[in-house]
Amino acid sequence: MSNPAIAPAQRAGARLATLLPFGLPGLPIAAIQLVYAVYLPRFYAGLGMGLAAVGLAIAVVRIIDIGVDPILGMAIDRTSTPIGRYRPWLLAGAPVAMLGTFMLIVSGGRADAGYLILWLLVGYAGWSILNLAMTAWASILATGYNDRSRVYGVTQGMAVIGSTGLLLLPVLTHGAVVLGRAASMPTVGWIILIALPLCAIGCAALSPEPAAETGPSAGFRFADLWFGLTKTAMWRIVAADLLLTLGPGTTGPLYVYFFHDAKGFGIAEVSLLLIFYIGAGIVGAPTWARIAKRIGKHRTIQIACVAYAVTQTILMALPRVWPGHTAIDAIPTILGMIGVGFCASAFVAMIRALMADVIDEVRLETGRDLTSLLFSMVTTTTKIGVAITVAVVFPILALVGYNGKEGAVNTPHAIFGLEMCYLFAPIVLVFGGGAMFLGYRLDADRHADIRAKLDAAR
Repeated sequence: MSNPAIAPAQRAGARLATLLPFGLPGLPIAAIQLVYAVYLPRFYAGLGMGLAAVGLAIAVVRIIDIGVDPILGMAIDRTSTPIGRYRPWLLAGAPVAMLGTFMLIVSGGRADAGYLILWLLVGYAGWSILNLAMTAWASILATGYNDRSRVYGVTQGMAVIGSTGLLLLPVLTHGAVVLGRAASMPTVGWIILIALPLCAIGCAALSPEPAAETGPSAGFRFADLWFGLTKTAMWRIVAADLLLTLGPGTTGPLYVYFFHDAKGFGIAEVSLLLIFYIGAGIVGAPTWARIAKRIGKHRTIQIACVAYAVTQTILMALPRVWPGHTAIDAIPTILGMIGVGFCASAFVAMIRALMADVIDEVRLETGRDLTSLLFSMVTTTTKIGVAITVAVVFPILALVGYNGKEGAVNTPHAIFGLEMCYLFAPIVLVFGGGAMFLGYRLDADRHADIRAKLDAAR
């Protein structure tokens, strides 16, 4: 686990041979995120907790969890070890995430709010350590404006493979393991528990960690954080990230319910449909990275926002399938899922790449490395978005009489309420996220000037 110091000119363009081992933890990290966001609410609702109670418990956890990432960011920025700054955190986060996942979906724990809140806190704490360490580490694998788009595009593609692998379980196991079925959840948990330490150790052993451009921060100064947040580029990115999380994020907890009850697909089919949505990101993330190289990252996000609104509208307009439908009947929905997933894959990769550029600007003006702390701002907005989503959407479903318990039969009124929740919020919020980049000025030329000054100061 060497930690070579690599000069900027040597690491200006990270090679695929470097990025693939580095992206290994993205496989189980994405799998955990998928299970927690989409399938865990339904799992606990089926164990006897009502949807409103599950939503409230998740919202409480996410609100408490909001303060974790800035604290982690400060700790990571102050880390200096013989094996690097980020590698120790990756190795420390894995067992924490494993414990939370085991207690939530493998051990067969109690179906009450206290149990769910406790172990979600543990699980999300581990996930936060892993996610923030990997996001910050990625920012130093390449320092060029366009190269960063490629780094985050490839690592996002690796995360997509992790989610898709879980969703393929019904095919790989001939229907024995199906995401969304309560009986399959312990098996899914064991897959994550086995993959996570293997991928973390593989990444730590095979991935370089370039020497930081400045030493570890001696301590936290509120003035540094305030300076970063008050920069126009920073608050635009933070606001955009919140809105772009809220948009597609609104559909996550509702996904299984919507495609099962409103669109008529079976539970196994619902998981297979999600493969096309998430799997589209394998092609989408690198494609958006190439587009960003031509027109800039912020303009790429704006185009993706418009395309997302169009494809989401088309998907919503597709008719319901009925019992006895054939595979051909599902083709329009499959194409719609591919379109929406392709567009949504731009958001995370481009936002992280833009944030890395702003961090360079802050480093130039303050002389301090606040990489992890400032990245924690966007990982925190993601948590805020999830908290808002589950705190608002699930009580609304309960209000219209929707029953989320496995096997429940809902009235047309309740299903209509489900459809309205799934329809309007994503498009409006995504448009708001794109609007945050109107007049954005930190483009490739400006960043090239910043990098030249940083390299000259080394």
